[in-house]
Formats: sequence, C-alpha cells, structure tokens
Amino acid sequence: MTIFRRRTKRSEHGHSWFGLHQPFDAGYRLVTSGTVKPWVLFLIRLLLAIWSVAAGLAHIILSQAVLDEIPFKQYYVYFTRLTFIGLTSYFCAAAFHSGFFVLSLRQLKKGEATRAPWYPLQKWGRVLQFLHLALFSTIITYPIIVTVVYWAILASNQSFSSPFYSWSNIAFHALNSVLLLVELIFGRVRLYLGYWIVCAIVLALYLGMAYLVHSVQDIWVYGFLDPQKPGAHVAAYIVGILVAETVELPPGWEAQWNAEHQRYLFIEIETGQSQWEPPTFNVWDDPAAQEQQALLSPNTPAGGGAGGHTKRRQYAAEQTQAYSGNTEPSYGGGGAGAGAYYGGGGAPPGPGQPGPGEGGGFFTPGLAGEQPFSNQQQGAQGGYYGGGAGGGGYGQPPQQGAGWYGGAATGHPPNPLQGHPDQQTFGAAAPGPGYGQPGSMAQLTNQFSQMGMKPFSLYTANLLQSAPDPLELMKPPPEIRLAPGSSVTQSPYANADPSYTRSTINAVPTTSSLLSKSKLPFSLVITPHRSVPHSPENVGENTEGSGVDPADEPVPIIADQVIARCRRCRAYINPYVIFIDGGSRWKCIMCNVSNEVPAEYDWDRTTNTQIDRWSRPELNRSVVEFVAPTEYMVRPPQPPVYVFLLDVSPAAVQTGMLATATRTILESLGRIPNTDGRTKIAIIAYDVALYFFAMSSTTPAPPAPAEGEEGEEDTPAADKAEEEPEISMLVVSDLDDVYLPRPNDILVNLSEQRKPLESLLGRINEMFAGSTGMTAPGMHGIPSSPSAMGPALQAGYKLISPIGGKLLVLSASLPTLGAGALKDRDDPKLFGTSKESNLLQPASPFYKTFAIDCSRSQVSVDMFLFSAGYTDIATLSCLPRYTAGQTYFYPAFNAARSEDALKFAHEFGEVLASPIGLEAVIRVRASRGLRMTSFNGNFFVRSTDLLSLAAVPVDQTYTMEVIIEETLTVPFVVFQTAVLHTSCFGERRIRVVNLALPTTSSISELYSSVDQIALATILAQRAVERSLSHKLEDARDAVANKLVDILSAYRTSMTAGGAGAAGQLAIAENMKMLPVLTLGIVKNPAIRQSSIIPSDLRAYSQALLTSIPPQLLIPYIHPCFYSLHDMAPEAGTIGERGIIMPAPLPLSSERLERHGLYLIEDGQTIFLWVGRDAVPPLVQDVFDVERYDLLQSGKITLPYLENEFNQRINAIIAKTREMRRGPYWPHLYLVKEDGEPALRQWALSLLIQDRGDQTPSYQQYLSMLREKVYGSGY
Repeated sequence: MTIFRRRTKRSEHGHSWFGLHQPFDAGYRLVTSGTVKPWVLFLIRLLLAIWSVAAGLAHIILSQAVLDEIPFKQYYVYFTRLTFIGLTSYFCAAAFHSGFFVLSLRQLKKGEATRAPWYPLQKWGRVLQFLHLALFSTIITYPIIVTVVYWAILASNQSFSSPFYSWSNIAFHALNSVLLLVELIFGRVRLYLGYWIVCAIVLALYLGMAYLVHSVQDIWVYGFLDPQKPGAHVAAYIVGILVAETVELPPGWEAQWNAEHQRYLFIEIETGQSQWEPPTFNVWDDPAAQEQQALLSPNTPAGGGAGGHTKRRQYAAEQTQAYSGNTEPSYGGGGAGAGAYYGGGGAPPGPGQPGPGEGGGFFTPGLAGEQPFSNQQQGAQGGYYGGGAGGGGYGQPPQQGAGWYGGAATGHPPNPLQGHPDQQTFGAAAPGPGYGQPGSMAQLTNQFSQMGMKPFSLYTANLLQSAPDPLELMKPPPEIRLAPGSSVTQSPYANADPSYTRSTINAVPTTSSLLSKSKLPFSLVITPHRSVPHSPENVGENTEGSGVDPADEPVPIIADQVIARCRRCRAYINPYVIFIDGGSRWKCIMCNVSNEVPAEYDWDRTTNTQIDRWSRPELNRSVVEFVAPTEYMVRPPQPPVYVFLLDVSPAAVQTGMLATATRTILESLGRIPNTDGRTKIAIIAYDVALYFFAMSSTTPAPPAPAEGEEGEEDTPAADKAEEEPEISMLVVSDLDDVYLPRPNDILVNLSEQRKPLESLLGRINEMFAGSTGMTAPGMHGIPSSPSAMGPALQAGYKLISPIGGKLLVLSASLPTLGAGALKDRDDPKLFGTSKESNLLQPASPFYKTFAIDCSRSQVSVDMFLFSAGYTDIATLSCLPRYTAGQTYFYPAFNAARSEDALKFAHEFGEVLASPIGLEAVIRVRASRGLRMTSFNGNFFVRSTDLLSLAAVPVDQTYTMEVIIEETLTVPFVVFQTAVLHTSCFGERRIRVVNLALPTTSSISELYSSVDQIALATILAQRAVERSLSHKLEDARDAVANKLVDILSAYRTSMTAGGAGAAGQLAIAENMKMLPVLTLGIVKNPAIRQSSIIPSDLRAYSQALLTSIPPQLLIPYIHPCFYSLHDMAPEAGTIGERGIIMPAPLPLSSERLERHGLYLIEDGQTIFLWVGRDAVPPLVQDVFDVERYDLLQSGKITLPYLENEFNQRINAIIAKTREMRRGPYWPHLYLVKEDGEPALRQWALSLLIQDRGDQTPSYQQYLSMLREKVYGSGY
C-alpha cells in the first residue's frame, strides 16, 4: 500500500518544545503503532475507552446510590478520580482519531480518496492540538503517581474489606497503570519537553484546589496534605498564599501565616483576638443582613421567636445555637423576665435588658466567648491535666448551679424526646447560669486561666514498705481530665461511666513508641448492656447530692429516628462534635469530616414544635439509645424466642433439678420479656430420646375466674376434663436423623398458650418421675444416666434457626448419646502437671462448629450444668462462648438442700427475666490513628472489627486492644461503641457509648492515668487465653512477666538509681494494688498451681474471667474480708446509700482471731468463719445455737433472729448478694476453724496474701518481682 507523505517544509513558527509543528503530526505518530496495524490500534483504544467509561460510571453509581460513600459534589476533588477521567478522555479521543484515520486508509485503498490519509486533529487549531498532547502527557505520568502513592501510603487493611472496595482499588489504583502500559506498548506518541512543565503546573493547581476544598468544605482530601501532619509542610507552603487569598474573611479580620504551627492564624484587627478556625460572617454586624433577616421572618425576632417556626431552625452565622448572656435561663421557658426568648414563650426583653444583637454578649452552652465554635477547638488544646471548671471527667461533681439535669425551669415545656414517662427529662436548667454561661467575666477568665494549670504530681509508692489497702479498690479510676470546651455542652455526663467503658490508661500516648516504652497495655473494657437497678423513685430526679449513682439511671431513648452519622467513618453524633457553618454542619471528632445537620434535628415531628438542640440527649449523655429506622433492618425485628432443653434422665429427676427447673420456669412466665405479646416458647426434653410437646395453636386460654369466684367444687368432673388443655408428647428415638414433628405446635406464643404451658410445666416432672431405670426400645446397654444433649441441640436449632432466639440447656449428666457424645476424660493424675492444660481443650469439634452455625442464625445458647461427676465444661462452654451466651455451673446439686434449690432458682429466674438484646452486632470506632484488635469475650468475630452476638446479655463484658498506628496530634481522642440490636420489646435500636480520653506526650502523665482495675481485667483475660493455647504455667508466668516489665520500665523512666534503689520496688501510687491483683489472678482456680482443683472447676472459672464485668471480676480475684465480731456500730445498718458495709481487711490469715467471726466472699461464694474460741453469746445471737461445738459446717441459711447483731449480719450478707450486677446468688458456707479440712482449706485459699500449698505469699511474690526487676537484665 502506498502512503502519501506530506513533505511540506516545517513552519517557521513551529514549537519544538510542544510538538505543534505545521503540518501537525506529519508522521502519523498519534494514530499508528510500531507493533500492530492501525485498525488493531483503533480496536485496542476503543476497548480501553469503553472499559474506562463503564468503570467510571459504575463507580459513580455504586459509591453514590448504593454505598452512599462519597457525596457526588465531592467526587471530583480526589486526584485518583481526576486522573481516571483524564485517562478515559484520552482513550475516547485517541479512539475517535484512530477510527477516522483507519477509515481514511480504507477509502484510499478502495480508490474513493485521492489525497493523503488524515484524522480530524490535524485540521483542528493549535489550541486543541496542544490540549490533546497535554492530556497525553498527564495520562503517562499521573497514573504512575496514583498507583505508587496509594499502595505505598494510603492502602490499609480496609482496601479489600468488601467486594466493592476490592474492585474499586484494583481498577483505579492498579489497572490505571496497566492501561498506561498498553498505550506505551502499542502507541508511538512522542512526549515533548514542554509538557513536563504543564504536568507540574497542573499538579500544583490540584494542591491548591485540595487546600481550597478544605477551607470551604472542611475536609482533607488526602491526610498527608494536612499541614499539621509531618511531611505535609511543603505542600502547605506551595498553596498557602492561594488558600489565604481565596477564603473570604469577614470585615475587620486578617490572616497571618504561622510558621511554627504551619497554618494560618486569623486575627480580629480591632480587638487583637486570634484563632485558628476561619471566622464566619456575623449577621449581627451587618445592618443590611439584619434587615434581610427581618424580611425573611417578619413575625420572628432575630434571635428566634415563639412563632413562625420552620422545620429547620435557621441560625445566624457565628451565633450558632447562641443565647443571650444574661443571668436568667433562656431555654424557651415561659417565666416572666426570662432573657432571650429563643424559641420559647417568654416575654420580649424589657427596658434596660439587652435584646438580640445588643449588649450582653452571646454564649454557646458549654462554650464561653465571642467565637463559640472556634473557642471549643481552642479550649481542647490543653494538656491531660489542664482541667478546669466543667472538666466533666469521671469523679468530678457537677458545678453548683449548672443544673443542666436539675429539672426544668418553671414553665419549661416537657422534652418531646422523652421516651417512657418514668425516664429522665433532658431540658433546661433550673434558674442560674447554664453550662458555659458564667455569671461574671471574672468567672469566665478563671475558667480559661485554669487551662494551663500545673499538672498533678506523680506520686511513687514503695511496694516493699506499703501494705495493700483494700479500700484502694473502691476508689474511682484516675480522673479523665479534658480541657474546657472539649464537650459541646460541657455536660458532666458526657463521658462514659467506668461501668460502661473503661480504658487501661486514661491518657493516650501520642506515639506508639511512648506506649512501648511504658510497657503498659492499651485496651478497652466495655460492658455496653450493663444492668440498671429497678428504682423508680430515682428516675427523672436530679442525682446530684442524692446518693444515686448517675450511671444507674435508665439509658435515654431517642425515639424521633433522627440519627446523625458521619458520612465517612459512620460515627454517631456525640457530645464531642463541633458545630460549624452557623450550626448547619457538624465536624466529626473522629475523622474531622464535616457533615450536614439533619433537617429535622431541631424539630419534633410528634408535637410539630421546635426543640432545644442543646437538650438533646446525644449531645449531653455518654450513653444513649436510638430507635433505628427501617434502613437499619434486614428483616422485621425478631420476637424473643426461648427454647428450653430439659434433661429428664434419672440423674436430673433424682437430684430434683427437673422439678426445680420446671417450677422456676412456671413462676417466671410472667417475668419473661413479652411486652408486645410476640414471645414464643418451646420445651424439648431429652434422655435416651427426644420428647416434643405439642400444644394446639387453636386451643384458647380459658378466662381467669372473677375475683371471689370459688365455684369449682360444683363443676362436674367431665367438664373439668374438657377444660384441661390438650397437650401431646411426641417421642423421637432416631438420634442420628433428628426431625421435628408438628413444629408449628411445638413453638407456641406465650400469650396465646399460657394455660397449656402452665399445665405442661406442672406435669412434666411427674411424666418422667417413674422413668428411672427405664429404657427406650433399642436402647439397652446405655449408661445409667444417658443424655442425648447433642441431638436435642440440633432439634432446638432446627426449630428456631429461621427466627433466632435462645436455647437454654439444662443438663445433669455428661452427653453420651448421638452427635456430640463425650467421654469421661478427667484424670486426677494430670492435675498440677504440664499436661493438665489438655483437659481444658475441647474434646469434640462438634460444639464449636455447632456454635458457629448458631451464631450465623442468631441463636444464642446458655448452659446450666448440674452434675456430681465430670461434666466436661471445657467442651460444653464452647456453645456460650461463640453464641454470646453464658455458662452456669452447679456442682453436686441436690434440690433437697434448700440452699441449692434457692441458688439455682434465683439465677435461672434472673436470666429468664433479664431484658436481653437480640441479633446484635458491635463495632468500636476510634479517632483517626487508632485501631481495634485482639477482641475477647463471648461473641463471634464476623469481620476484622465487627462482633456478632446472637444475644446481648446484661452485664457481659468484652475487651479489645488498641493500636496506635500514627502520631496523634489532637488534644483528645474519642472511642465510640455502637451496639445495633433488637430489643426484647420489638424495636431495632442502636446503643451508643462514648468515651473521650486526653492525649499526652509525657510518660509520667501516662503512668498517673493507669486504671489498675481495667489493667487487671485485661491481664486476667490474657492469662486465660494463654492457658488455652499453652500450658497453665506459661499463663502464670505471662502475668508475672508483664508486671515485671511494667515495674522495670517505671524504674527506668521515673526513678533515680542510687545506693538504696535496690531496697525498694517503685510503682505509681494509683497502681500500687496491681501486684496483689496479679497475685490474685495467679491464685485464682482458673490457672492456680494445684493438684486438687478439678478440671470442671478450672474451666468454669476461666469462663467467668472472660465474661463477667470488672465489678464482679475484681472480688473474684481479690476477695473481700470483713471482721464481724468487732465491726463498727453503724455497719449493717441503713445509711444514705443503703446498707453500710464493714471496713475491709487485708487478705491475710494474720487477721483471724480465735474468738472472732469473719466474712470472706469472692462474688461466687460467701464464707462465715467462726473461731474455735467464739463465746457462746456470739454463737447464740448469730446462729441460734448454744455453743460452738454444736455448729454444723457446710451450706447454711442464716436464721433471722430478734436481735440487732443477727439482723446486721443478715443485712450485710443480703447486701453482699445484691450489691453487684449479674444474676449470681452466692452460697453461704459456715466454716469452723477446726472443722472440715477441705472446706477450711477452700475458705483460706481466698486469703491470697498467705502462702499456699504451691503458691507464694504476697511478700514472697514481691521478693520475686524485685529480683527480676533488679537482676537478669532487668
């Protein structure tokens, strides 16, 4: 083929730097290839263009419409998106011109053309030719930059967390470079030198645009562009002037670049006031704006009025949510003389009173000053100990007169957000200054002067010279000191109570190296669904000074379904957000992204009235619960479902377990959550077979007789038989292939079938009472106490797996039949040896596999285990561990002893009555630079940070480790726990718990902030985890070694070496109970060195350590020890906070006197120790026995006698059983000093400071620690 070449002379005005020669592209380099024919090049470019367009459109649609990930208006601010758009544009243009060129060649070949081949760009002007070559220069440089920067800097473990993210990151951060390589391989376009300059200019312009986006929308497109971060200063200098000139400042303001902080400082010329946040325009400073405001709302004053409300409160810029600074509250109250009548019914300001916009000043609740939102950020710059008035840390009493929760002012309307009538109302304060509204300028000045107060001193204790004081464990954790202005409302309840969330350190180090240097673990202990005492008289009242713990108040319910969440990190709005842009937007405290305030956030749709934003619970309370809208549901909320799997084997009948269980269920039917009448119940019995009980759904419950009607004696017997509910027992003997006969009649509605259920529960014990020794057909040769627990579990799972619910398994013997059959592997010869840990491993994979299946179907399992022999708790506890259930153990249970029956009935009844959450997921979010890992507790980890719980029992604890991934530059960080669950009342809800902690770069502040209770909880859980994967000895060594590391690091960093240094063992004053707590962990039955602890007891103790809250765990590892015979006169009497307890004693037998009476308890067991020389009057007054030798050791019920001393001791025992959360009811044992040796040894094992059989005393333990700290390289 002959190709005509243009041989025209190069134009004198050709541009060799940009390739704009005339004629343009005489060699056809833009449309031909050196490796393939032009038509093949055209097809390649066409395919790449089609793929690029499709990928770009798909990403826009999915990210905006499906994931709602990136707002459409911000889609084009990302460099990756712009480069991909450029890539797409180039391939579309290149394919277009290549297609024309191929068509021109074909016309020439057919003889339809007589001139040289051409393509449109050759005929277009130089501007378009320049733009095409410039576009080519960007697509061969920028994709490489995008790929390298993303995979080297921005990529994280979230890059492939979902199919969308995986496809998106591969397509835009990897395949973009592949497309570039394809063009370079098959094309032969020449890149001219001048276009490198163009690329550099475009890149600089993009940086300017990125900083402009931050100034306008308050987001950083890429974190490394933030000038406050290391490595971003060059970019800040490049575009700093451009940003400063672009941002419009209000009149009277100027911007000056601060080289030290690498950011602009905004200064008000008249007053000299400076701030970091860009000032916004103030409507009160512009008369024209005031006139416009009046025209827009002629019936409403500038500050807001009683009428003319819209659904979106319109705030004046810079006076966002502001109130007049007079001394009377102005939160919409209708009282005469109320100040600014902002949205309320108060009278307008009278003569001499400042009206809106004149005098008085404006103050945001919680923030004092003329720039409320900027001052909020400035106030947060204080250090860890920079507290002041209104610091709001735990342990700080609310300010007198603050009164935000002190009840509504006279005439204040009820809060429309209030849920239950008994719940607390969040409204305006009683008369007096509100938060952030000091009554005088002197108070305001004093508040800010305290921001720079001297930090608290770090006190060091010498463990060798200071005995452990049990009262130290009753003190609150170190105070969380946030600078004034950290919380948007300055509410004293903005930070989570330790009973909900606590951290091992209450000041977060700014770098991971500082944390590593301290050797302190950084972990969270969360109990999101902690129980709340039933005390209606305290609900809704002001708790200040009343003796009522604010944490014991009901969690506020937000029922308006207005849920504000961050569009980037999906965090919920909380007390630590920052409102900007006149209150129309809020900045997320975790990722610093600005978000729109929902349109109805200040509007109550129920009453169609405007509400006070600052009274919203989520801005005042650390723990709130949102009623979730339908978009938070994948199906309608499930009803509470309870399936009871009852062991009816001879062992269950003979011990009275079956009779006690059925009686407890019968008595608890009215306590089981059933508010909406949807609760379902099924009962399945098992021994050698499975027994299902069908109750016809058409059988109506007979009406209860009217009060006073007792005419049943006259009813004929035949009529009685007709009224008896119809119940059918269906027997399934095939344990290998379990099926459900009549499933619709087995799982019945509690409200509709109450009468048949009561009848069945009253008769079920009699049905199997005579079956002792009987066997089903084909079941000869089976064990004497057979148990088909595995098939019963399968049947219960099949019954409720489509719905979800709870399986409550009651077993009196080891499972021996069907799936999951176990053998007695308990070998006392292994106790105390290195092989003992094998007994703590699951013996069968069935239970873990079954538990995972249950978790996926939202089925939770609770185990109630009764056996005088081996039960293999190590294996059976897998079911509650992975399904968010709990294990309960009753060794040697015998209902003939009233103490055993009472303990089980109480705990079982409390479990049935507890208001659990269903089908839940938990996620803990944290400020940027922090990441959650290493989760522990009873749940199933669905993804990297999402915990799946089929149920959320009350008072169950979960722990996780926090990793510092990057240097923290913020004054404080926030952790937010979100629990999405279905309440047992039929609502989908989201419980949100917020914890804010200050940051610090001082190791002394880090040590002084340690929470030794949380730290001991973490060490106990780590010990259990290590004992399951290693030996018990390794678990004990790990606890001791961690304490040695902490002591060594403290010695190196905080103490001065000298001649007497080896004679002390230094630790921070707030950590001086840590050694005795770790000794308690080492001596706990879970990992204690002993040859007499049964493996079932070890496994049960381990299950407790990994699930109970710190309030229960601490006494379990550090028991309480009281002297009763010489207790103070007020002990055992009623005080302001209930029963007054005696002063606790150190856990040493040195305190035992032969004539004394003592109480020792660990939350699970209570011991009354009686000295051998106890005087007869004491024995008579307490036990109603004449003298000591007539006392009987063992489980007892202390009689209630008509004498003060007995009544005081009974009150102390009752207080001990009730003062801690959870369903546990400790047994009471009477221990005589010269009584039964085993019982005596058990009681003395709780005195952990004494030397045991194979365990050291506290002094020996300290000596060992000192040797390791000062020797062997420590």
